[in-house]
Amino acid sequence: MAGYDEYAAAVRQLSARIREGERGAVAEAERRRTLHAGVTQLGQRLAELEERLAQLAAAPGLPAVPGPDTAPGADTGPGGSGVDGDPAVVLAEAGRLVDEADRLGQQAEALARRPALLPTWSPTARAVAVYVGCAAVGALVTLVLVTANNVGVVDGVTLSALMCAGLPLISFVAGWLVLGQWGRPALATTDPPRYAPLGFVICALAMPLTYCVTVTLSFWSR
Repeated sequence: MAGYDEYAAAVRQLSARIREGERGAVAEAERRRTLHAGVTQLGQRLAELEERLAQLAAAPGLPAVPGPDTAPGADTGPGGSGVDGDPAVVLAEAGRLVDEADRLGQQAEALARRPALLPTWSPTARAVAVYVGCAAVGALVTLVLVTANNVGVVDGVTLSALMCAGLPLISFVAGWLVLGQWGRPALATTDPPRYAPLGFVICALAMPLTYCVTVTLSFWSR
């Protein structure tokens, strides 16, 4: 029965190899499915990142984001391999790069939601700072006009008109425009609060107070 034993051993060996091959085929199919799922997920995340980047670029009026490079030699697919190594390693590296891009995108979006002018300040504090700054410039102009009035270059009627109406209005409008231009975040969908009553009070009081202080100092300096 030696022939039978050899035949049985050959059958068992062949069966073991077939089962081993089947297990290998199943493992390979599972590996391919895993890689395909990973590539699909990365593609979806990349599309989301490109959409976010396009929004960020369009908000401040920057040029549109260019599409992927399709020039000759840029093919990295099968047959045009621009990437060497195991596919799982390449996929892991791509995932790391997407994670880093996502992190940087979130940082950029957070910055784009802040105004360029005093970005860490509250809207109220920003408005007060802007109106006070504009009022300070108007106050300096008032000092120049008072000096000019003392030497007879500017008459009293012109000084009073500029101090009580012209300069306060100009300072207020300047602050209003500054807040609208540089106090608006790039991704804002509405105009920022500009606190018009508060700004008007600041600018309206700055010039008379400056004049009163100047007159008082002039009186005591005599």
